[in-house]
Amino acid sequence: MAGIRALQKEKTRQALINAAFNQLTAEKSFANLSLREVSREAGIAPTSFYRHFKDMEELGLTMVDEAGLTLRQLMRQAQKRLRNGGSVIEISIDTFFEFIENDPNVFRLLLRESAGISLLFRTAVSREIKHFIEELGEFITYRFNYSRYIGYMQAEASVTLTFSAMSKALDMDEKDRAELKRRVILQLRMIAKGVQFFAVKEKDKTTD
Repeated sequence: MAGIRALQKEKTRQALINAAFNQLTAEKSFANLSLREVSREAGIAPTSFYRHFKDMEELGLTMVDEAGLTLRQLMRQAQKRLRNGGSVIEISIDTFFEFIENDPNVFRLLLRESAGISLLFRTAVSREIKHFIEELGEFITYRFNYSRYIGYMQAEASVTLTFSAMSKALDMDEKDRAELKRRVILQLRMIAKGVQFFAVKEKDKTTD
C-alpha cells in the first residue's frame, strides 16, 4: 500500500513538472506562471501543490535539473546514432533540431533563466550547461584522441554556438530553421578544423 502511494505521489509530482513546461510559450516565461495555473493543468487542487514542492521556486529549479538531464540524454542519443556512421556534427545538430521542433520548452526554460533575474536560477542553469559541456568534452577527447583541455575548449565553443542558434530557431518557420541549421553545421566544422590545427601544434610541442 505504501508503495502504491509513493508511486502516485511521484506521478503527481511529475505531472506538475510537465504542466509547468507545457505552459511555457514564446510570450510566457516561468516567472509568469502561477501556482494555481500549474496545479489546475496537473489536475490537482492548489493546496495539494505543497505536498510536492515547497514553492514555485523549488519547482522551477527541479525543471532546470530535468532540462539539463534531457540535454545530456540527447547527446547520448546522438552518440548512439553515430554507431551507424556519419558526421558527428551533422548527426548532433540534426538530433537537437528535431528535439526543439517536438519539445521546445526545455530550451525556452534554460535560455531564459540563464539570463534571468534570479541568481539561484542562473546558477542552476550554468551548472547544467557546464555538466553538458564537460560530458561533450570527454566524448570529443576520446573520439579524436585530443588532450582534455583541447576537448573541453571545442565542446565549450560548440555549445555556445549551438545554444545561440537554438534561441533563434525556436520561433523560426521551417525554411528559416533549415537555413540556420546549414549555417550552424558549417560554423561548427570551421571550429573543428581550427581545433585540429591546435591539437597538432600541441602534440608537436610535447615531442620537441
